[in-house]
Amino acid sequence: FPTDVRDAAQIQAAVDQTVQTYGRLDIVVNCAAVRITGTATDISVEDWDAVLDTNLRGTFLVSRAAIPEMRKSGGGCIINLSAISGFHGTAGRVAYSVSKGAVNNLTEAMALDHAADGIRVNCICPGITETPMVTIASPEQREQLQRRIPLGRVGLPEDIAEAAVYLASDAARQVTGAILAVDGGSHLA
Repeated sequence: FPTDVRDAAQIQAAVDQTVQTYGRLDIVVNCAAVRITGTATDISVEDWDAVLDTNLRGTFLVSRAAIPEMRKSGGGCIINLSAISGFHGTAGRVAYSVSKGAVNNLTEAMALDHAADGIRVNCICPGITETPMVTIASPEQREQLQRRIPLGRVGLPEDIAEAAVYLASDAARQVTGAILAVDGGSHLA
């Protein structure tokens, strides 16, 4: 159900359509994101708002619409996608870093607020991952990226997907409020 995560009415319609189609809502993965570069002095207010509206407000709005349906079903699982920029600021990405740090805190707060409802809320923080942006990097750029990763390899999309499958599964029934770095250790370096 294509949905603009900045629009509460579209989100509610998507949640309603999901419940109508499948009978319930068990799992939500909040993964919409925008990354616009800039420092505090050179990012426009419009770009700042675009990043925060999508990355943070969108995560909040989708969760807010989903939680009542999960309560009706006796629980559920929300997985938020953040980034290693959520652990510490990243130069030249002030809005993105702020938005991802806030998503991490939102995850922890919602985990506490909704544990009694049987709703687990966790977060995945990907590091450098094999995407078109990384694929087109020159051999020198790629080597520089890999040197920043203690495990010595760029992550794969499957690494992120498998973390989400775990967090959504019964194997993670005792996991809530986790901020899981899937980054080869680069958040430690």
